[in-house]
Amino acid sequence: MLKLLNTKLLIAILAALSVIASAAIYQHHETAKAAAILERQQREAERRRQEDEAFHKKIEADRKRRNSAAADEGKTWKSYIP
Repeated sequence: MLKLLNTKLLIAILAALSVIASAAIYQHHETAKAAAILERQQREAERRRQEDEAFHKKIEADRKRRNSAAADEGKTWKSYIP
């Protein structure tokens, strides 16, 4: 009787340990998944930041080019002799 009780107690302890181990493994898996998602979001944010920076540089270059043409126009009319 005592041996049967000890066996049942041992089985209950092993079952509890397996539940704890599976919960730890699941938590580790979810943490790794969340870290992968965060890394992907950071890469996308960096890519968007670079694209925005390139776009702003292009806009500034276009603005400077248009403004310089307008500035040169005044000089050409001053030197224009009909």
